Amino acid sequence: MKDKISGDIKEAMKSRDTSRLSTLRMIMAEIQRKEKEKGIAVDDDAVVQILQSMARKHKDAIEQFRKGGRDDLADKEQAELVIVQAYLPEQISEDEIRAEAQNTIAEVGATGPKEMGKVMGVLVKKLAGKADGGTISRMVKEELQKLQA
Repeated sequence: MKDKISGDIKEAMKSRDTSRLSTLRMIMAEIQRKEKEKGIAVDDDAVVQILQSMARKHKDAIEQFRKGGRDDLADKEQAELVIVQAYLPEQISEDEIRAEAQNTIAEVGATGPKEMGKVMGVLVKKLAGKADGGTISRMVKEELQKLQA
């Protein structure tokens, strides 16, 4: 995955696509920072986690800029988000997340919201890279509250 991003940086340089180039460089800088932090080369799973974190930050920034009336900055963040998301694995739908949540709840024998941590521990590993942690958390919480009601 890292090699693909490097190749895409070269393509963006050749085509003089400055916005794409700056976003790809930002991704690569974050990967390199993580490698220095760990002292080893990161694998594709770690790159996916980095990309998910970056996507989350862009979404938050878009929301904040829109609230602040800075549509120009929100549009820039949106363009960067599209580039970041292009490298993420295909995300599963909320219905699929809900089904996985229900299966995992049954699997671990959870009976209410107090056991959310137990369910999340298993489910986040199952859906790593395929779904956003916030969405998973929301679905699990909804399903556990249904059980208690």
